[in-house]
Amino acid sequence: MARSQSLATSLLATAAGAIVLTMASRPGGYAAPRHLLIPLVACVLTVVLRRWPLPVLGVATVTAALFAATGPSFLPFGFLVGVALYFTAVGRPRRESIAIALAVAAPLGAAVAYAALMVRGAVPAVIATENFVPLAGAWFIADSVTARRRYLAGLAAQAERERAAEVSQERVRIAREMHDVVAHALAVITVQAGVGRCLADKRPEEATAALGSIETISRTAQDELRVVLGLLRDGEPGTAPLAPTPRLVDVKDLADTVRASGIAVELRTEGIDRGLSPSLELSIYRVAQEALTNIVKHAPGARAVAELTVSAGKVRLDVRDDGGPGGGQPPRATVGQASPAGEGTGQGITGMRERIGAFGGWLVAGPVAGGGFQVTAEVPIESGAG
Repeated sequence: MARSQSLATSLLATAAGAIVLTMASRPGGYAAPRHLLIPLVACVLTVVLRRWPLPVLGVATVTAALFAATGPSFLPFGFLVGVALYFTAVGRPRRESIAIALAVAAPLGAAVAYAALMVRGAVPAVIATENFVPLAGAWFIADSVTARRRYLAGLAAQAERERAAEVSQERVRIAREMHDVVAHALAVITVQAGVGRCLADKRPEEATAALGSIETISRTAQDELRVVLGLLRDGEPGTAPLAPTPRLVDVKDLADTVRASGIAVELRTEGIDRGLSPSLELSIYRVAQEALTNIVKHAPGARAVAELTVSAGKVRLDVRDDGGPGGGQPPRATVGQASPAGEGTGQGITGMRERIGAFGGWLVAGPVAGGGFQVTAEVPIESGAG
């Protein structure tokens, strides 16, 4: 910007001097001292214009008005006034630039009127044209440049807001993935570790099996965490996912993992081998994972039924348990998983709702009559199929 302004002012100074010398060389031109002094003053004003545009505008306006009042027309000072007005008005609010333009036009108009009334041989139309045409043109250019700058600044600000919103959404998505992976793995590992500790002395074979299950779950969780953390390093070399994204068919392995923690899970599936969008299958898998993990954490020893059906128009997931050996409602509401009215309000269920809602579906979670808890979700395939 500074370079272009410097070039523009230099060209205008050169043009002003050239016009003055050309006019002075004509018959009846200005006297030598006068036409040498005028381009010198114009060049000095042009050089300092970029740094002090408003004072230069004032000096140029007074000088142009004095010349206009004496009668002879002098175009270079009209251009200098226009350039000074441009640099003064550009970037300012429209009302302020209009006020500055009117403040410049007032003495010039008075000078033209004085020349028309008091100076013999003056041509008011020529004097007015040489002063007001550059003035008006400079204001319109400055106003257009200012409007364009504001438009581009608005676009940049909007892009920055959209970029910040995308980053925020990505952070929430990654945090949700981390929660699902870590919460499920730790819940099952904690149960298995407790089982292994209790059976270490009496039934070492079962304790060893529990340790093996912990090892398998830990490795699986580690692979999934590498995938999630790879999202944070997206674009860096050598950061390709090291494990595939979970799909609907992986719900069977998920159920096996939960069974190893002591939860009797009956899994019923239909149509899960149908090709859906990876993001939809991942969301359904995570919801099933969260629902089963809640059973491990809050209803140890419970019996559960998980039904996953993919039909022509929707995907439906239903996970319910009987509340554990006592048959009563486990205290999940106290940890924010469900309100007394039966609507889930905690972070876990909120995350499940957000996942399902992103595909135009719905999710209901809460206690059921006779004890136990139920999570039901449904997603229209048209909203999420890719």
